[in-house]
Amino acid sequence: MFRIISEFTEGFDKLSDLGWAVAIFGSARLKPGDPYYQAAEKLAAALAREGCAVITGGGPGIMEAANKGAIEVGAHSVGLNIELEHEQRPNPYQSRMLSYRYFFARKVTFVKYAMGYVCMPGGFGTLDELFEALTLIQTHKVYPFPLVLYGSKFWEGLLDWIRSAMVPIGAIDADELGWITVTDDISEVVTIMSEHRAWKQRKIEEAQSAKA
Repeated sequence: MFRIISEFTEGFDKLSDLGWAVAIFGSARLKPGDPYYQAAEKLAAALAREGCAVITGGGPGIMEAANKGAIEVGAHSVGLNIELEHEQRPNPYQSRMLSYRYFFARKVTFVKYAMGYVCMPGGFGTLDELFEALTLIQTHKVYPFPLVLYGSKFWEGLLDWIRSAMVPIGAIDADELGWITVTDDISEVVTIMSEHRAWKQRKIEEAQSAKA
């Protein structure tokens, strides 16, 4: 119990001044020569130039690429590392590094500090983060936020299955897929996140004015 409390406390303390941030998820197994690795690095750099911090799971592969892209532009590059026997090793491109034993504490930190998610091609962990976010939005546990799937060729099979299997039996509503944007365009991702940030900033200012 005390370890759980300490993980929440440390995360909230170290990231309290982070500002606007975007979480980037993806496979730990992709190498630097992979096109998706290179895209993640470019995407993180583009977001960083727009004043966004980048948050990843802190490991190799896509996570490394995103942290690298952010830190090389001089932005906050956050890694929420998880203790695993295999695959997970902290990448060297983190300006702020946290370590978690428990996935649920780590997930709370992602949701609390990221204004939007970008899911690059990945495995079960990436799908877990995607469907966790969709569940939270669907059940009104969080306000809707941008969920971007980068790599249309990679994601189209999953989305086709959702449309053909889940929607017809009423497991989800067709319009709930509207929470997801699929793209191969880095500039579109940046535009989506920038517009959402501007919208959130307006809401914050309106709330502050109402209290005054």
